[in-house]
Amino acid sequence: MNATPTALIAEDEPLLAQALQAELAQAWPELRVLAVVGDGASAVSEALRLVPDVLFFDIRMPGMNGLEAAVALADEWDTAAKPFPSLVFATAYDQYALQAFEAQAVDYLLKPVQSARLAKTVAKVQAALAQRVVASASLAQMEVTLSQLRALLGAGGAVSAAAPLQLLQASSTTAAGTTIRMVPLAEVVYFEAADKYLRVLTSKQEHLIRTPLKDLLAQLDMHSFWQIHRGTVVRASEIESVLRDESGKLSLSLRGRTERLAVSRLYAHLFRAM
Repeated sequence: MNATPTALIAEDEPLLAQALQAELAQAWPELRVLAVVGDGASAVSEALRLVPDVLFFDIRMPGMNGLEAAVALADEWDTAAKPFPSLVFATAYDQYALQAFEAQAVDYLLKPVQSARLAKTVAKVQAALAQRVVASASLAQMEVTLSQLRALLGAGGAVSAAAPLQLLQASSTTAAGTTIRMVPLAEVVYFEAADKYLRVLTSKQEHLIRTPLKDLLAQLDMHSFWQIHRGTVVRASEIESVLRDESGKLSLSLRGRTERLAVSRLYAHLFRAM
């Protein structure tokens, strides 16, 4: 562990961010807060730039939320240079926190932060940082973190009990204008999030739907469609090959498509047996 442990705070409410800083100064005087940011995208970019030892991420932030920011950061983090930071999530929603976090080793704080609870969190994080002095623990710690994030995001959860999706109402644009058509789910090779839309790719065409990916996931059979990235879901039977580059990152080629799709570190475990 560094002689002076460092942290980054991501909290979109300035008063709550100030309060957390003040509480941390009392509970952990040695900790140096490198930066305070107010959104998930800034949390990722600043964490990659500053490489802190600890992350305090608010769950609800504009744009990318705290969980999504943690996933994006884990995918970009260079574990060879430094172990992934210890994660602490902050939430104002007690029920959500109890359901989502108590089964995980990732710690959480309920807002507004209470001194006694923060003291327990600090002790837990300090113990985790002390274990990181062993270089070989870096990759193992990252695997634990990824497993925790997968559980928190519900990745690989139960198949939805809703009626299975068969048709998608999608639009496609040509020189003649925009056409609305029903796309059989059986024709879909993969889905990809794009701004306010979701791209629907078949072997020959591309369509757009307005359904958010997280809503669509609840209607898909998890055995037939695999999420491989925060914004990408592929039909498993359409995967032709998996490539691992020199840095260890994975990408897929699909039957009927020429592009390669990146696999997030969070979902790389799906291809270990391949």
